[in-house]
Amino acid sequence: MGWLRHLFGDRLPEGFPGTLDRGEDVLGVATVSGGGHLIVTQLGLWIPTPDGTRRVGWHLVAKAAWADSVFTLTEAEETRKAGEAVLLADLAPVRFTLDEPARVPYLVRQRVDGSIRSRYRKELMPGGAWFVWRKVPGTDTAVLQVRPDPGTDLDVVAAIASEASTKMANPEL
Repeated sequence: MGWLRHLFGDRLPEGFPGTLDRGEDVLGVATVSGGGHLIVTQLGLWIPTPDGTRRVGWHLVAKAAWADSVFTLTEAEETRKAGEAVLLADLAPVRFTLDEPARVPYLVRQRVDGSIRSRYRKELMPGGAWFVWRKVPGTDTAVLQVRPDPGTDLDVVAAIASEASTKMANPEL
């Protein structure tokens, strides 16, 4: 999509401290009150941090909400491997006040929804877990992500996730 840069220009805000990957194009920008920008690319959402900026890949956006001029991002962290699957835990939500959101909330929703290939809820005793097959941006691969509820036995979830990822990779097993 390098042709987008040629057609529309770079669209990166002046002074942007990050470095886009080769072929990574800006799809939308919103200025954050108090400084910085939210920048949507096909690879993820660039967010301001105390040290500058960083990109959150679409497959690691657990939740994104938009209400009353506030964009709330909940990022997931990979906490454990289980075969080819990964167990996730949500980080604390981060809030950004946007005076003019433009299309950023819409683009984020579109990209997050587009990264999900399938999802399944498994009830366990106690608790449960979401099993989500997601595309990893910038690759042709997908990963099985598992988000256990608080209090759910992580060893049980990891065993189920490992078996599920093996069966998904080799359906004839």
